[in-house]
Amino acid sequence: MSANRYYSLNDYCKEVFGEKVYRLSLSGGMTCPNRDGTLSYGGCAFCSAGGSGDFAADAFLPISEQFIQARQKIAAKTHCQKFIAYFQSFTNTYAPVDVLRQLYSEAMAPEEIVALSIGTRSDCLPPETLELLSDLNQEKPIWIELGLQSIHAKTLSAMNTHTTVAQFDAAVSKLHALGISVIAHVILGFPGETKEMMKDTVRHVAALPVSGIKLQLLHVLRGTALAEQYQLHPFPLMELDEYSDFVIDCLELLPPDMVVHRLTGDGPRSLLLAPSWSTDKKRILNTIHRRLKERNTRQGEHFYG
Repeated sequence: MSANRYYSLNDYCKEVFGEKVYRLSLSGGMTCPNRDGTLSYGGCAFCSAGGSGDFAADAFLPISEQFIQARQKIAAKTHCQKFIAYFQSFTNTYAPVDVLRQLYSEAMAPEEIVALSIGTRSDCLPPETLELLSDLNQEKPIWIELGLQSIHAKTLSAMNTHTTVAQFDAAVSKLHALGISVIAHVILGFPGETKEMMKDTVRHVAALPVSGIKLQLLHVLRGTALAEQYQLHPFPLMELDEYSDFVIDCLELLPPDMVVHRLTGDGPRSLLLAPSWSTDKKRILNTIHRRLKERNTRQGEHFYG
């Protein structure tokens, strides 16, 4: 366990790759079955027009040029020499397998890339795509980021996700059998969910063969169905201190060896409607770290696996 009292992605990367590693957000130019009419046209209620990839490189550029562009964006912040190629926006397995093979292979080609992280839906992993991912996983680590968000069907329906917990569990099982790491994405603070309901979602993830988790504060972003709902019928959002303590409650439920990829999330300032305090990521993390020490607790404190 790190000095942070939880197993952060930074700790993991230093152990596995020998140094700090940065994500480079790339665009695969895909859409989503929840947007193109296959399942729905609206997309998830919380998802921005950019498909939750508002910080990604220009999708119209070749991957090799996106790589250069993304490196230049972070050059002022770090002299890091190792990177994770990260396909975040929309559904990044939602294309024919030949297209995916070319896309992923190009993203993995630079020597500086040490892993490929792919954000997708659990219903967009057909057998041929799983076979491709398994093959590529022999070359460099493949991480699949799956959106669970919540285990509560009423919430998933209200958020127009067109996903089920059964689909998520089945995808995790298939990926685990192939030796592919899964990162579960969970959103905390949905309207209508109690803290115990949110903890039930975290407990569900904790019981699965999942290697990592992203705990994401609910952001209300302009231009989304959630924003319309919030403006018409405002629902309560957690304040900083409340959220910091609740995240710690969630960390206590996780296995000590599960990598925590995120504790809060980044919403673009230009789109963020609420909560305004969520833009100060450093303050949030400092508050969480301080409260962990004050409570003298750590990740896994109440995990009974």
